[in-house]
Amino acid sequence: MSVQTKDADLKRRVKRELGKIRPVLKRDGGDVSFVSLSAAGVVKVRLMGACTNCPGATMTVKSVIERRLRKAIPEVKKVVRV
Repeated sequence: MSVQTKDADLKRRVKRELGKIRPVLKRDGGDVSFVSLSAAGVVKVRLMGACTNCPGATMTVKSVIERRLRKAIPEVKKVVRV
């Protein structure tokens, strides 16, 4: 499998997992979108809606999004909010 194919597959898996997380955020009027994935396994996400200015946004990224992505996809090392 080529590097490009692996990267595309990893991005697809990350996006799919974010889709599973999205309903949790939408219950509180928020949302998340995928921005990028680095070769080092850092996923960048953008919080939207109520999550944009929420004081708990950092906790949401670390406790919900990062924890679930890392559990489901071992290649993910970190999630950062942009």
